[in-house]
Amino acid sequence: MAFTFFFRDIEPLNHAVSFLMNVASGRSRIRIWDAGCAMGQEPFTLAILLAESMNPFAFRNVQIFATDWDPPLLEILKKGVYPWEELQRIPAELFQKYFQPVEIEGQFRLIDRIRRCIQPTIHDLLTYTPIRNGFSLIVCKNVLLHFQPQQRVEVIRMFHDALEPGGIFVTEHTQKMPEEASHLFEQLLTNCQVFRKIEVTT
Repeated sequence: MAFTFFFRDIEPLNHAVSFLMNVASGRSRIRIWDAGCAMGQEPFTLAILLAESMNPFAFRNVQIFATDWDPPLLEILKKGVYPWEELQRIPAELFQKYFQPVEIEGQFRLIDRIRRCIQPTIHDLLTYTPIRNGFSLIVCKNVLLHFQPQQRVEVIRMFHDALEPGGIFVTEHTQKMPEEASHLFEQLLTNCQVFRKIEVTT
């Protein structure tokens, strides 16, 4: 589950950020959950996209909760240091803006402004308990495909509960929304797995 890279499958993340700007504009706090973050490439990519879309004052209100069940992977995320070989897909202007060389040749660290908005947390999705509620955006890619069908449904229901009204959910392009959870979300784009929470009355 640890395989990923910076700016991987960038189209749905770009769309999610665009929708998020409409949902969360003017908020005193924007909370995002990147579930199954592995070594941190995806939440850091998301943070860079948000930093590019927001003014510096508004960006200080962003909290990205980056979770994974594997502590060694989160240790890499906490350091925010990656070898050049893993950074070559990043657009050159963004690499220059958001990365700095470290004392080890060929290694680069994300700048403090980006690292500060990430909150690494150990979490097992199969507890079906969110780390908290009130998220404006939840991203869970490269994880659900490893679960059994009913486990996927339960995890997606958990995400629905953890999102604020109108919150955005993004999953991997290979995963269709299970029929059992289709009433919980509205798909916002036909070519991307980007969804908006639907309020369900019981």
